[in-house]
Amino acid sequence: SLFFMCLFMHVGRGIYYGSYTFMETWNIGVILLFAVMATAFMGYVLPWGQMSFWGATVITNLLSAIPYIGTNLVEWIWGGFSVDKATLTRFFAFHFILPFIIAALAMVHLLFLHETGSNNPTGVNSDADKIPFHPYYTMKDLLGVFLMLMTLMLLVLFSPDLLGDPDNYTPANPLNTPPHIKPEWYFLFAYAILRSIP
Repeated sequence: SLFFMCLFMHVGRGIYYGSYTFMETWNIGVILLFAVMATAFMGYVLPWGQMSFWGATVITNLLSAIPYIGTNLVEWIWGGFSVDKATLTRFFAFHFILPFIIAALAMVHLLFLHETGSNNPTGVNSDADKIPFHPYYTMKDLLGVFLMLMTLMLLVLFSPDLLGDPDNYTPANPLNTPPHIKPEWYFLFAYAILRSIP
């Protein structure tokens, strides 16, 4: 959740400052966003609780709407004719591999960023008005990282169940659908788009 908060703030900053005009950097960033969302989704399925199982069932069934190849694609992802142990194994493998792909894409993203230069919200173009990156921004970034790590440690050590869905503590059962299947908060924008399509 903290990672997605930082990611959405980064995307919001990019939209606010018009970073989408640098097409290569922006497009790699969008691909990165989708790769991170895929990794989060596959990690969400791994506990194999009720919400995990039914989330995997609903989201993978969306691919069956693709003309001609949809049904075969869904069965290939499932590794059978329904969400089962083969699906869990595949999702675990993808959840392990995707972070390496994300790291490579992040390097390409930074490469394009250094090529084009980032947007300058201050409008300062003179070198005389600029300050060195180290120690000013380094200390500021270290403070931010420290605060995020402290927040993460507090959540993990003192209330690990705070952000978890209670239904996901029930083992997966394909014969019992939970009364309210809802995505995690960081998928709500995609869920709203999905709900608006008839």
